[in-house]
Amino acid sequence: MTMQTNTPAGWYPDPHGAPQTLRYWDGTQWTEHTNAAQQAAPQQAAPQQQAAPQQAVPQQQAADPKVQHQVQQQAGVAAGGPGGGSLFTEPVLVVNQKAKLIELTNEYKVMDQSGREIGSVTEVGQSALKKVLRFVSSLDQFMTHRLEIRDAYGQPQLVLTRPAKFFKSRVIVTRPDGSPVGEIVQQNMIGKINFAMNANGQQVGAIKAENWRAWNFAIVDHADNEVARITKTWEGLAKTLFTTADNYVLQIHYQLPEPLLSLVVATALTVDTALKQDSRGLG
Repeated sequence: MTMQTNTPAGWYPDPHGAPQTLRYWDGTQWTEHTNAAQQAAPQQAAPQQQAAPQQAVPQQQAADPKVQHQVQQQAGVAAGGPGGGSLFTEPVLVVNQKAKLIELTNEYKVMDQSGREIGSVTEVGQSALKKVLRFVSSLDQFMTHRLEIRDAYGQPQLVLTRPAKFFKSRVIVTRPDGSPVGEIVQQNMIGKINFAMNANGQQVGAIKAENWRAWNFAIVDHADNEVARITKTWEGLAKTLFTTADNYVLQIHYQLPEPLLSLVVATALTVDTALKQDSRGLG
């Protein structure tokens, strides 16, 4: 197959013809990294002569200057070229919690670095009793929480389950069909909070808080090399004072293999659900 060397890096239909499979093109050659193609997403054009890749976003959305400011000015992430248009192909994910005066359900909007919405996260399976406890106290932090990470079409891509806990948090990451991806496990309670990312009985990475307040996190692989970074950005005075909204920017430094990629995508939500939501105290 003839390759066009100026085709941007990204995920494209497998050139070997594997069904429902995307293979990563690094800008110069095909790599060994593959992902399952989303059935609902329009197929991307494979790198070839006079062929331009298509984005996997349902509708073309205008860029949002506020999100661009959040990424470039607040998180310090330099503007980059377009990614693959999905949760697993964008180098920067902007995770903004929906602002609520009273938070009864965790909900987040996930955007690319230009502010185009490419996914969402919502808490599912909450009982009426849990919502009541959430309204009158902070006891819900000791209960089980379940969140779905959905793509731009509303289709679940990952499921995060944080079982009931008393001290250290543990988040179980699975595919929508229940097949396991791995776990994100809190390692300590005092000092700079760290989480281990485990898969198939082995540690494949870690999330390390950069200060005791746990605002920003470095994400490393099994060899302790930084592969991504989470930066908490300021949501504005009104939101800070009167709502529970938290905003984060997840920057992935380079294309990661599975299951590390899925665990890294899940980290921004894990940090907020497992740590920030637990810092409110009792009552």
